[in-house]
Amino acid sequence: MKKLFAEFFGTFWLVFGGCGSALYAAGIPELGIGFAGVSLAFGLTVLTMAYAVGHVSGGHFNPAVSIGLWIGGKFDAKELAPYIISQLVGAVAAAGALYFIASGKDGFAIDSTQAGAFAANGYANLSPSGYSMEAAFATEFLLTFFFLLIILGATDKFANTEFCGIVIGLALTLIHLVSIPITNTSVNPARSTSQAIFAGGEFIPQLWLFWAAPILGAIVAGLAYKFLLKKNEA
Repeated sequence: MKKLFAEFFGTFWLVFGGCGSALYAAGIPELGIGFAGVSLAFGLTVLTMAYAVGHVSGGHFNPAVSIGLWIGGKFDAKELAPYIISQLVGAVAAAGALYFIASGKDGFAIDSTQAGAFAANGYANLSPSGYSMEAAFATEFLLTFFFLLIILGATDKFANTEFCGIVIGLALTLIHLVSIPITNTSVNPARSTSQAIFAGGEFIPQLWLFWAAPILGAIVAGLAYKFLLKKNEA
C-alpha cells in the first residue's frame, strides 16, 4: 500500500504542479512564465517527487513509464494494474483540486472548443498550433520512447543513479519544450485523462491518442533497451 500511496501523491504533484503552472501562471501579461516556465514546472514535479517518494515506489507517476519498465524487465507485472489505478486516481484528484481553485476566480469557465482548455491535450483543432493527428501521434510516440530510454538507462544498476532524478526531471523539461505547441505535451496517459475529464467536449474522443502513442512508445523503448542497449553481467 505504501507504494500505491507514493504513486498517488507523486502523480498528484505532477498534475497539480505542471498543469497548475499552465492554468494559473503561464499567461499573466508581462509576468507569465510561458511555455518555458511550464516545461520547467513539469520537470521539477518529477525531480522533487523522485527524491521524495522514489525510494518507496520507484517514482513512476505515469502509466506509460510503468508499462515501459515492465517490458524492460524492471517491474513486476502483478503490480502494473494497481500502479496505473493509483496514478489515475492521483491525477484526477489533482485536476479536481485545480478546478476548485480555478473556480474561485470571477469569470472562470472552460471553453472546450479552445486548444489547451484546462491544460488538456489535443490534436488537429485542439492542438495549440494546429498540428495533425499523425503529427501528434508521432510526437507523443517518439518523446515517450526517448523518455523511457532515459529512465531505463539512468536507473540501470551499472549507471550512476545518485543523480537519476535530476536527469529524468530535465528530460521531461526538454520534452515539454519541444511539444507544448504540438499536443500541449502528454507522454503520460494519467495526466491526459485527468485534464480531459474536466475539459470535456472533443478532448474526450481525442484521448485515445494520448494513451495509445505513449504506451506504444514505452513498449518499443522497453524492448530496445532490453535487447539492444542493456549491459549484461560479466
